[in-house]
Amino acid sequence: MYIVLFLSFFGFTGLVAFLTWLIVHKKETSSVDGYFLAGRSLTFPVIAGSLLLTNLSTEQMVGLNGSAFSEGFIVMTWEILAVVALVAMALAFLPKFLRSGVTTVPEYLALRMGKSTGLICNIIFLAAYTFGLLPIILYTGAVGLNSIFDMKELTGIANDQVLLWTMIWFVGIVGSIYALFGGLRSVAVSDTLNGIGLLIGGLMVVFFALYAVSDGAGIFAGLETIYHAMPEKFDSTGDAKSSVPFSTIFTGVLIINLFYWCTNQQIIQRTLAASSLAEGQKGVLLCGTLKLLGPLYLVLPGVIACYMFSETGIKPDQAYGKLVHTVLPAPLTGFFAAVMTGAILSSFNSVLNAVCTLYSLGIYKQVIRRDATEQEIVKSGKVFGWIVVFLAMLAAPLLSATASIFTYLQHMNSLYFIPIFAVVLMAMFRKRVPAKAADIALIGGCLVMAAGLLQKTLNQYHYAGIVFAGLIVFMLIMEWVKPEERNIHENAPVDMTPWKYAKAAGAVLLAAVVTFYVLLAR
Repeated sequence: MYIVLFLSFFGFTGLVAFLTWLIVHKKETSSVDGYFLAGRSLTFPVIAGSLLLTNLSTEQMVGLNGSAFSEGFIVMTWEILAVVALVAMALAFLPKFLRSGVTTVPEYLALRMGKSTGLICNIIFLAAYTFGLLPIILYTGAVGLNSIFDMKELTGIANDQVLLWTMIWFVGIVGSIYALFGGLRSVAVSDTLNGIGLLIGGLMVVFFALYAVSDGAGIFAGLETIYHAMPEKFDSTGDAKSSVPFSTIFTGVLIINLFYWCTNQQIIQRTLAASSLAEGQKGVLLCGTLKLLGPLYLVLPGVIACYMFSETGIKPDQAYGKLVHTVLPAPLTGFFAAVMTGAILSSFNSVLNAVCTLYSLGIYKQVIRRDATEQEIVKSGKVFGWIVVFLAMLAAPLLSATASIFTYLQHMNSLYFIPIFAVVLMAMFRKRVPAKAADIALIGGCLVMAAGLLQKTLNQYHYAGIVFAGLIVFMLIMEWVKPEERNIHENAPVDMTPWKYAKAAGAVLLAAVVTFYVLLAR
């Protein structure tokens, strides 16, 4: 069985690596635009595929399905609200980013607010990615692969911690090779290829799992069996005890989604590399369409796993891997492990590429060596990237004590999501907010959000919404008290003609979101 599994795993992995090399090996990667923005040449299929797979890593496949194992369909909020945020990105945020010609979000804040604002934002991003997001991706990737492959039995390594460390270093080193040698273009191309496989594989798991539940009677019979056994798991609204009560979608959960899809450097970097505004909008909205399928392979499998394994005492974050290992035939398990590995590497190398970009353009070029050549800037990013990878691999095993990795991820993200998003909004839609007000909002907002993790009175997402509103009000008051006039010169590097169907497509997607909630509300 293991021979077939490994043949399918290495076959698909090798195919993706070969096709990626074939497509990108002659492309220019020594310049800033060539390495960090793929020469601003990405078209809509690649943008959509890269956006989707950058998001769909094991913190979603393992973490969100783990949350669904415990809570059911209420956690689909994270997938469905992403559609709302992607519509906002396509219609409101992307035109402003592309028109400015920037490479990073901190660079945009430096242009609109001031150099100090850009530098502070840069440091916050680097700290959050290095000590927060990268270790989470490595840890969940190791846990997912251990479960799918049953690495303890396969390798004979009985010590869980040794096995965890081994898988973390494997993912970290392989992901670094993709990100640090090929730049954004290799990341985006491999993302797209793996994204096709992941969609097929994710839906394949659902098919085989429901078929197993129904004892061969069919997927709809399996779904009906689970629904009648656990109807409470199919509620889209939940209750006050849920990790994401329905009311939070109008406060912190919505704001976190808007930040993630509209201003998060690791995500939007491939949209900033669009060959035109129209291509960027089509890519973002196509990704929104694909996100509507998210509950099928990011939530439903967790509910199925709960039905099948809840009596075994399995941890929620181990449920998805056990489901895959249980229901898929060996050749398909190897294929799915390959696309899961691709998803892990995609998120990892996307964050790492963003880290290199932020450091090279925001710290090295602006602070350390302002007269550096483009080749020196690119090299500095690669060196810094290896340092960050090493630190992240040391930190990742410490997450093994976390009860729910997905909830932990969202709480950690909110520390910096909220203040950065508030400041970006002011930079985009207000012209006279003083730079000092933005600086205070960034630093103070992170501190206030960190303090909020200690309070137990308010739901964390309601607390995030209150902090966000407070930061906006503070900056508006400072604008009224001490306005700063700025002359901002923008020079779009690509064609800014919008896609003529963008607004109509956005309206259809928003209607679909409402329909999802109505159909699953109890």
